[in-house]
Amino acid sequence: MGVTRHGHTVRLDLADPTLREWTCTVVHVDPERGIVLDRSAFYPGGGGQPPDHGVLLWQGTQTRIVGTHKGDDLYLIPAEGDPVPPVGTAVTGALEETRRTMLMRTHSGLHVLCGVVFRDFGALVTGNSMEPGEARMDFNLPEVPADFKSRLEELVNVEVAADRSVAVKVLPRDEALALPDIIRTQSNLIPADEQEIRIVDIVGLDVQADGGTHVASTAQIGKVQVVKVESKGKANRRVRVRLVE
Repeated sequence: MGVTRHGHTVRLDLADPTLREWTCTVVHVDPERGIVLDRSAFYPGGGGQPPDHGVLLWQGTQTRIVGTHKGDDLYLIPAEGDPVPPVGTAVTGALEETRRTMLMRTHSGLHVLCGVVFRDFGALVTGNSMEPGEARMDFNLPEVPADFKSRLEELVNVEVAADRSVAVKVLPRDEALALPDIIRTQSNLIPADEQEIRIVDIVGLDVQADGGTHVASTAQIGKVQVVKVESKGKANRRVRVRLVE
């Protein structure tokens, strides 16, 4: 998945995660896979972050977008029974605001969690998933302190309240991989042929390769509650969190 484009589609979602509405043109329609736009702010899913939902508006008609299919192009999946704009149609794309914003807050919250666990407990990530407002992250953490859950929640919320800036940049592969501890997962998940790597930096806490959408500063995340810490094997610990409004 490219940083600036994927197949025929320019990636507006990564260029400006605050963008919610834009104009574009349909460049391809596949009856099985979906609609391809020349420009799209729909995040297609990946790295544990689900895809955006929204609509395409065209000629007085609405097409609901309920998911994506990633292949040679980014295919937007229309809701069953909705009309599909023909190739060449000028459309307005619009994201579901509440879902996108909550996913951005949730994803940034996971990066704070990851940064705290790496800094204070030395553990790498073994897996993660999220939905709007709730998530889980797994860590290689053989020894768990008795007060781990309460300490972790306190430490995470200190970093959230610190209102740390969340900066994003794109670096050449070699330059990015030369950064210390840039891969926070136990396995390197960056494709071997990816020549540019997107870096998300929660300034002063966490720097890592990442392809998702984020808020501009940690204060926008809101309070994080550590709901549960579970054992998932001899050394694997699952931390479940949710955002508290």
